[in-house]
Amino acid sequence: CFQLYGYCYQDSNDIPDTLTTITELGSPLEMIQLLQTSWEDRFRICLSLVRLLHYLAHSPLGSVTLLDFRPRQFVIVDGELKVTDLDDASIEESSCTSNSDCFMEFPARNFTLPCSVEGRCQNMNEKRNLYNAYRFFFTYLLPHSAPSSLRPLLDKIVNATGNHNKHGNAKYLLFYPSPSVNSEFTQKCVKSANTQYRRVPEAFIPDENYRCWPSYHHKGCLLSVFDVNEAIEICDSYSQCKAFVLTNQTTWTGRQLVFFKMASNHIVPDPDKITYVKVTD
Repeated sequence: CFQLYGYCYQDSNDIPDTLTTITELGSPLEMIQLLQTSWEDRFRICLSLVRLLHYLAHSPLGSVTLLDFRPRQFVIVDGELKVTDLDDASIEESSCTSNSDCFMEFPARNFTLPCSVEGRCQNMNEKRNLYNAYRFFFTYLLPHSAPSSLRPLLDKIVNATGNHNKHGNAKYLLFYPSPSVNSEFTQKCVKSANTQYRRVPEAFIPDENYRCWPSYHHKGCLLSVFDVNEAIEICDSYSQCKAFVLTNQTTWTGRQLVFFKMASNHIVPDPDKITYVKVTD
């Protein structure tokens, strides 16, 4: 949830019982913009949402459900998803006398949960949060342009939240699939390329940019790679790529950021970078 820096309680004649809070600043959540970012960044957002779901299911107050679970209730803070509006949060699990009382209705599908011996619908708050996370976030952000090697695992994650199967709980999402996806994506294996590249240490190509998608830089082609072999594989896949530059910057998973260039006519000294130039016949 949002980081609370402070609050002020004021009781005035005009507005009684006024509470003012000071919280961290976040960026509004725009789904179209998110779909244009790298899959790695979108996975980070989903991972932070999974952590939130787990906390809501096991909060000190009990299982908490967000009755108004929509993208506008969230913001992005340093690449992490955080909820800002808790006005519609509830800790009340629905009472029941039979399973038919534990009916959950959504636009695309419906679910019936078991009624416990205590007369409460089992895990209804958690299940409601999970399915809303599926229909508003996971179904859009996870599969779209995901690495092919990870798609079977991602299908399991999406199905667990969308079908309420035996793994449909926040603990499963937090402690099994998410770290597995992170590990497999970070340790991606690539094939060695036959193309020859000349290594130029402590060098950078300031110009000769071209745009690619997805890119961490809006005016150039800046992508994350596991190692030099993966950078070579990416450069070989673009007809306009004639060189690439390894930076000393990494993403949140530890993958290295690389600039891909369309020429190498102007190379300048830079102690923090290494340039690889494609050798032509």
